[in-house]
Amino acid sequence: MAGITALIIIVIGKSFRRLSKREWIYTLLGMLFGVILHHSLIAVGLTMIDASNASLILALVPLTTAILAALFLGEQLTRWRMIGIILAFIGVFFIQGSSFISLQLSKGELYLFIAMLSQAISFIFVKKATETLDSKQLTTIMSLAGSVGLLIISFITEPGGVNEMTSASLFIFFLFIVSGVVSTGVGYIVFYGAIQQIGAGQAALFDNFVPFFGLVFSVLFLNETITTSQLFGFVFIVAGVLFGTGYTEKLRAKKHIRINNPKKSVG
Repeated sequence: MAGITALIIIVIGKSFRRLSKREWIYTLLGMLFGVILHHSLIAVGLTMIDASNASLILALVPLTTAILAALFLGEQLTRWRMIGIILAFIGVFFIQGSSFISLQLSKGELYLFIAMLSQAISFIFVKKATETLDSKQLTTIMSLAGSVGLLIISFITEPGGVNEMTSASLFIFFLFIVSGVVSTGVGYIVFYGAIQQIGAGQAALFDNFVPFFGLVFSVLFLNETITTSQLFGFVFIVAGVLFGTGYTEKLRAKKHIRINNPKKSVG
């Protein structure tokens, strides 16, 4: 659904062209990590843990992206960003139970961590690909090729899945269509376009909204209960992300510029 949606958009916009070898390499690597690994691991992991916990783990994507961008894209990893890394991992400590004795990840949490890491890695490849390739075409290729890979995996892991879909309710199909068209198709076109314009680290900053909406919607629609430990984890992870992605540094720099360069009065 996402691939078809993206394909329609680029056909209407006539933004399709032949890819170079370099573009193919980065696009396929982005598809492997950002579509096949990321989505398959999330799908499996969410059968084992609550959506609220999953959203908090996925909130580490901006921080992980910032670290990878420093390693592979030459972005600077400053003292404040290191503080952000420490705060984020304190948040992880809280959401997994806030006990040093039981400091271990469940299988579902491990799947979500690997899914989070896979998505962060994919953003690096997306940034490299969109240096020369239109983000809409990138989304189309990644979605269509990735969906084939996911379909093959589903036939292997859930051979009875097709028969189960025929007996699914209309509401499930409604969620399927909305998720494919809006959340994934249009969503990734917009997000990859942001990566193309402002970079992987800055675009990933907006993933800060994931834990907030994840917690809220898990309560509203899934009747999940949010624990005090999760709330502490949420606060530390968001603080860690804000420091770790350099957002707070930019705010301090802007404030410093305003203080040292006051507007001159006219008259």
